[in-house]
Amino acid sequence: MIDLATALAERPVILDGGLGTLLEARGNDVTSALWSARVLRDDPEEVRAAHAAFVDAGAEVVITASYQIGFGGEIPDAEVEALLRRSVAVAREAGDVVVAASVGPVGALRADGSEYTGAYGLSLAELREAHRRRLHVLAHAGADVLAVETIPSPLEVEALALELGAIGMPAFVSLSADSTGFTGRGALGAALSEAASAPGVVAVGVNCCAPGSVLPALSDAPGLPLVVYPNTGESWEAATRTWHGGAAPLADDAPAWVAAGARLVGGCCRSTPADIAAISAAVR
Repeated sequence: MIDLATALAERPVILDGGLGTLLEARGNDVTSALWSARVLRDDPEEVRAAHAAFVDAGAEVVITASYQIGFGGEIPDAEVEALLRRSVAVAREAGDVVVAASVGPVGALRADGSEYTGAYGLSLAELREAHRRRLHVLAHAGADVLAVETIPSPLEVEALALELGAIGMPAFVSLSADSTGFTGRGALGAALSEAASAPGVVAVGVNCCAPGSVLPALSDAPGLPLVVYPNTGESWEAATRTWHGGAAPLADDAPAWVAAGARLVGGCCRSTPADIAAISAAVR
């Protein structure tokens, strides 16, 4: 397994791709509000196999299936801690790679599309409380780094930065570049800087956005290594839980992302092991 901090200082590191959409392509039902968490609960071997497919394609970092697992969500609290720990254990079994424990936004627990707006109606204190218990469980579950991802608003970034400061574990923080929560000139860049200021944060960047949104989002990024893993260009309709439009070859844009400072590079929703293999070849 690579030492992530050392590798980030030397070269691009390859992330995995869209775990939930790969599970769906493998024949699993991810249409419920639990998404990939349902497969983790009912058939963890399928999740391990999906992680392993990305590792075989060249991924050096795999992100756990904990994105939509949290206290107060669809899963009873009594089961949540065990599933969070299982998500890390299953990813660890996929290969000798860095395991990044996924921490999704509050909106992911609601499964109502608010993860792309940040419009939860919660205060800073309430957001901190909503994330705190899950962060602490994942920090002690055996992962190598926390993957705080798809964060849609400056207020949630601030809440997570404050909570990360109390944990003392490496993390990367990735924002939803297409979220309507980042309005106004410089809002996204300011949020990236806020995330970068948190203790333990080793990289910041964007994910779960259109490929064309990446370079504009990075134009005001701080000096840390950057993380980039967009969707393949299709659009998600939360009401019907369906994807629309055509896919873009992520590998075509990956060298430009690296030239802009990206050091953790992969794909998000709809990206396949073939996409990750192509990205790996393109940036090396």
